[in-house]
Amino acid sequence: MASGGVSVASLWTEVNRCGQNGDYTRALKALTKILHENRDDVTALHCKVVCLIQNGSFKEALNVMNTYSKVLGSEVVFEKAYCEYRLNRVESSLKTIESAPEQTDKLKELYGQVLYRLERYNECKTIYTDLIRNSQDEYEEERKTNLAAVVAAMSQWEKAQMEDLGLPESTYELCYNAACALIGQGKLTEALNKLQQAEELCRVSLADDSDVTEEDIQSELAVIHSQMAYIMHLQGRTDEALQLYNQVIKLKPSDVGLLAVTANNIITINKDQNVFDSKKKVKLTNAEGVEYKLAKKQLQAIDFNKALLAMYTNQADQCRKLSSSLQAQNPGHPRPVLIQVAQLCREKQHSRAIELLQQFSDQNPESASGIKLTMAQLYLVQGHVTKACDVLRSIEEFKHKPGMVSALVTMYSHEEDIDSAIDVFKQAIEHYLSEQPGSATHLALVREAANFKLKYGRKKEAISDLEQLRFHVQNTKDIHTLAQLISAYSLVDTDKAKSLSKHLPSADTMSFNVDVDELENSHGATYVRKKAAKVVGENLPKEQGHGEIKKKRKKKKGKLPKNYDPKTTPDPERWLPMKERSYYRGKKKGKKKEQIGKGTQGATAGASAELDASKTASSPPTSPRPGSASGSSTAPASSVVPPRQQKPSSSGATRKKAPQKKKKGGKGGW
Repeated sequence: MASGGVSVASLWTEVNRCGQNGDYTRALKALTKILHENRDDVTALHCKVVCLIQNGSFKEALNVMNTYSKVLGSEVVFEKAYCEYRLNRVESSLKTIESAPEQTDKLKELYGQVLYRLERYNECKTIYTDLIRNSQDEYEEERKTNLAAVVAAMSQWEKAQMEDLGLPESTYELCYNAACALIGQGKLTEALNKLQQAEELCRVSLADDSDVTEEDIQSELAVIHSQMAYIMHLQGRTDEALQLYNQVIKLKPSDVGLLAVTANNIITINKDQNVFDSKKKVKLTNAEGVEYKLAKKQLQAIDFNKALLAMYTNQADQCRKLSSSLQAQNPGHPRPVLIQVAQLCREKQHSRAIELLQQFSDQNPESASGIKLTMAQLYLVQGHVTKACDVLRSIEEFKHKPGMVSALVTMYSHEEDIDSAIDVFKQAIEHYLSEQPGSATHLALVREAANFKLKYGRKKEAISDLEQLRFHVQNTKDIHTLAQLISAYSLVDTDKAKSLSKHLPSADTMSFNVDVDELENSHGATYVRKKAAKVVGENLPKEQGHGEIKKKRKKKKGKLPKNYDPKTTPDPERWLPMKERSYYRGKKKGKKKEQIGKGTQGATAGASAELDASKTASSPPTSPRPGSASGSSTAPASSVVPPRQQKPSSSGATRKKAPQKKKKGGKGGW
């Protein structure tokens, strides 16, 4: 009999009823009373652990199991591993599962989850494949969804080739995971179509439930929309991606992992712009529990972006602190070092940056390619072209690539180091001759080497390359190479050039199908051949009435001067300057100009004109004008210009000039 007069049997009845109704809190009260009577009751302890797990009290349930470990033994292996898993003690959960005496189906299910969290995807895939093959119950669809998630993770984080496991795409979760796998393979367009299909399936499945609101649907679709935005981001459609990312952020989904990834992607779009918005978004990446929701590479990318954001916001100390911490966590990863170098370059410490790169390159030769490219760039910024070339030539992975050869030859040519440029060509040609003889890259390098040597007067070396190119199997009928070879030999050995010229095809056999007239009349032609003049008499006589009508151009009448007199002969010297004309006598000195319009108001120049003897009719002209009549008289009175009068002022008074200051004697004073 339990305390209070209630029997243990009735308490177990209460526990059973509450368990069926899902009322685990009341069940716990009944179990406490039972354990008060018998504290080592295994069944009661087991039920208490289950009720605590159902209520989410994982830590309390784990304490009960640890306290009564001797009593419970292996009865609660699954419950203990599950509590450790939910408390993010994944390594402890793995040990508990592996130490179980028997691997039941539910332990295998949990084992798969633990392996997924530990990113041991190959083992996880094996577990789920075995479970799907050997079990048939209502959880089969969930197992397939988990297996699809494993395949997607392998595709994204390990770049593994997709394997067709025959998984259906009947639910939006399966469709979403298939889209993630396609993203890992770089098939972005197909992945976007798959996500749109997943969105439709999600809407259809949730529309049947009357209790689900539009907000609930949008919250469920948030992860799909965020992945759609990621694809647009990768495709360069940053404006559309940013709009979709912000829509997801505004929904405030409960998944902290989704919020962190979306906020991080917005920060990558902002880069060094809109840093205040980035500072707000970076807080979402620091939410509690984010580290348990994301993969290691996702967390690593977020940490890298935090360091870059510190650099863009001129927080030099914070940037150095974060990048140093990242380097300690990822000693072989080049990105933390590159962030430190970028910060040093912003501080104009290029020499220190190069030392840091050289140190990392020596310690991690397997990942030194990108580091050495950065070193070469910094040397070029400082103007040390030869040092940059030496660094580039030390990269075994890229030194024989056509792009690298082109860059090295260009830089050596800039430094006028032709011998080193030719040596670059030589090493690259020898590499392809041994690895890929006769390939398109090999022949292209030989041709470019020959052109380069001809350009800088190395005719004999160029001839050697052209001979190699001409007598190669794929180039026996290469006319262009033969012409180059003849041109080179003509400067060294004319007899050899003549003998090779016999191999050139005749002009008759070469058909270019070129329309010369069309070529000359085309846009951009620098010379247009004039058409030959028509020979007189070539045209046949045309029928009467069908003669050719020629357009007559109207002649414009020339403009005549205003004082032109048709009866007077024009001055033949009118085109010469006045000083060069025969009748020019120079300016007369000593005679004041006639002051017309000066003096008191109303005064005229008539009196002075009458007293001027040169203007009277009796005085003959000093020099006759060309074209004038010999017996001409003075001009009629009507041609005399009347005197000009001053305009009266508004007050009616005459204007008076202000007296000028007189110059005083002395040294330059006024």
